[in-house]
Amino acid sequence: MNINVTSEIGKLNGVIIHTPGPEVENMTPKNAERALYSDILNLTVAQNEYAQFKGALNKITKVMEVKNLLLEALKNSSAKVDLLYNICVNENKEELKEYLSNLPDEELTTQLIEGVPLERNTLTKFMSKEYYAMRPLHNFFFTRDSAVSVRDRVLITRMKNRIRKRESLIMETIFKFHPEMKPTIINPEHSKYFKDKISVEGGDVLVARDDVLIVGIGERTSTQGVDFIMDCLRDRPEKRHIIVQELPLTPESFIHLDMVFTFLDKDKCMVYPPVVMNRHSYQTVHIEIDKGEVKAITEARDIMGALKNVGIDVEPIICGGTSDEWIQEREQWHSGANFFAVAPGKVMGYARNIYTLEEMNKHGFEIIHANDIISGKYKVEDYKRCAITIDGSELSRGGGGCRCMSMPFNRDKVDW
Repeated sequence: MNINVTSEIGKLNGVIIHTPGPEVENMTPKNAERALYSDILNLTVAQNEYAQFKGALNKITKVMEVKNLLLEALKNSSAKVDLLYNICVNENKEELKEYLSNLPDEELTTQLIEGVPLERNTLTKFMSKEYYAMRPLHNFFFTRDSAVSVRDRVLITRMKNRIRKRESLIMETIFKFHPEMKPTIINPEHSKYFKDKISVEGGDVLVARDDVLIVGIGERTSTQGVDFIMDCLRDRPEKRHIIVQELPLTPESFIHLDMVFTFLDKDKCMVYPPVVMNRHSYQTVHIEIDKGEVKAITEARDIMGALKNVGIDVEPIICGGTSDEWIQEREQWHSGANFFAVAPGKVMGYARNIYTLEEMNKHGFEIIHANDIISGKYKVEDYKRCAITIDGSELSRGGGGCRCMSMPFNRDKVDW
């Protein structure tokens, strides 16, 4: 399970996912906002849709589940001690450490993700409106957010909302202690470059090429987060480029760069024009680093222009099509720009965004439903370009798409 990701589109050899479970449903309309949701999801429908996503991936690549990986990592006694200490200190729940330590590993794994029930053994707890002593990880099926593979390293992200830190701690435990994983781990909080204002999330980090990163800054990833990445690259002798895209702070559908820009092929990308192609409101900045020194920081026309300057020429395909700005806005809201590549020109996205898919079809992408891949009716290898669609009426309400729900750890190198 070597870590090796040098592009967004190289043939996918391994991916980490988390099938949504009861933690998705363990909320009420009153606390949905606290859980970073605008609405509550129907778990049965979400799981049926997710089964299409996972089933198609299983036909294409090696798929690994977070819960299984964590369970295997916890066989190392040091992993359990380290993880429980960090979680309990971070969430100010030191009184739970003994209880959690005595749970069987499988039950511990479940409760760390689905929530630790509140034992009502005091008057304060009895009268509490909380159901959980440690809250469920409602957002964990978006595995992209908490960890990012860049070349042979894994960046454990420092997410803006600290209520999600347990996700990053779990992912760090997996990469640190799982017997089959031996990556170099980068964690901002353990770095000599750490500053408290650093925040960076996986949805904002795109690996364009082995020497080119694209990073979104906005509600979730801070300028200090990009500065941290720059500091890390100072330790590398190679010439590197960081293309930074400013994002709107509202509405919530713009929380990450991959909600407005994703790669589809070596020469195709998906864009939401009002953000990506609006240089007057949202800046694009090109940073060049060479031999550990920042050589230049300049403003670029847009992401496509900055990529062209480093030898990557991509044609934008418009989220929602070109006929109506309202349709673009509606489909972007439901993750219409959020595609996940399993190979060059072969991507996964939501079937509900019909105008986006029609626009892709005009550019040579065959539209295939995930169930036809699962059944064996069609094979990805038979197409030069294709978009594999999953039903996303419920999953999209969680605020992310197929790229958000995947954490690739190994891809083939792309011959540019």
